[in-house]
Amino acid sequence: MTWDYLIVGAGFAGAVLAERLASQCGATCLVIDRRPHLGGNAHDHYDAAGVLVHDYGPHYFRTNSDRIVEYLSQFTEWHAVEYKILSWTHGRFWQFPINLNTFEQLLGRPSTSEEMERTLAEWRVPIAEPHNSEEVIVSQVGTRLYEMFFQNYTRKQWRRDPRELDASVCGRIPIRLNRDDRYLSEKFQALPRDGYTAMFRKILAHPKIEVRLGTDYREVRAQLAHRHLIFTGPLDEYFEHRFGPLPYRSLRFEPETLAQEYFQPAMQVNYPNDHDFTRIVELKHATGQRLSVTTIVREYPEDFGPGKEPYYPIPAPEARALYQRYADLAAAEAGVSFVGRLATYRYYNMDQVVGMALAEFEKLRVPQT
Repeated sequence: MTWDYLIVGAGFAGAVLAERLASQCGATCLVIDRRPHLGGNAHDHYDAAGVLVHDYGPHYFRTNSDRIVEYLSQFTEWHAVEYKILSWTHGRFWQFPINLNTFEQLLGRPSTSEEMERTLAEWRVPIAEPHNSEEVIVSQVGTRLYEMFFQNYTRKQWRRDPRELDASVCGRIPIRLNRDDRYLSEKFQALPRDGYTAMFRKILAHPKIEVRLGTDYREVRAQLAHRHLIFTGPLDEYFEHRFGPLPYRSLRFEPETLAQEYFQPAMQVNYPNDHDFTRIVELKHATGQRLSVTTIVREYPEDFGPGKEPYYPIPAPEARALYQRYADLAAAEAGVSFVGRLATYRYYNMDQVVGMALAEFEKLRVPQT
């Protein structure tokens, strides 16, 4: 059999493209993934205690796109949630991201947005154009808050000093002068009601889609006839690391089930200055499950290498330069679409990957001349 599309990867990019091509164009799609499950890094499952956990770190779905919500709502109902996190340092929990509540904790008394703005104006290091992650934070809140919440967390996460990383790394975290203590600002914040895996099963349920898990593209590519390839895996891997491996950071997850309703006061607690792990996630705060037990997951950053999953592209100039060499090869590759985080070596949120897949579908349904 010759498939219309061979799709490598059963995460958001691959699943959305398979569904659109099958349902809208009547195309036959074979989706393969070397992992034994659907959903890529968004895969979740109920553990032995009945607690829903995210296997590859917390996936907080949010978006400002009505179009993306409408599309995914065909395959799931939603559980609305406002993601709240705390930071543990100096022997106590702090509101995070930094907001007026954090400032009041620091002062030890009530304050106002106006006082916070005046104080930060005094603390800020004047940098007109921040070029790295240290500069972007000290130019907003000064050295004291940078050292409390950002400096060591970033060093643990990336094994690099913040001065070696793009401003975008720490610049993703908002600084607020009001009492908005949400981790994220998007207007739609929710989790799939029955979990991500259940949603992926529905996305891929079309009769013209076949899914083969535990299947490595490198081992079967010569056996699978197809008209067009959609590749969502690591770009350097597709080209057999011709210029050397792209650098990533990896992660190790340490789950623990406890005989108590909750372990910590928030869904996520960051540990910038204590312990080897960067955070403890207790997803039950977000899912709303009512159980007498809970499962927490400690997250440890690790170097990327054999047997490790590539989670975070390194946001540094030399990594971008190496990626560009592979991107030039990809641009010249006929009959192949490269879609998703790994294939474009960028840190995208889930809704951005869905949007990228929908945009690629529009290109594929109308062949470009």
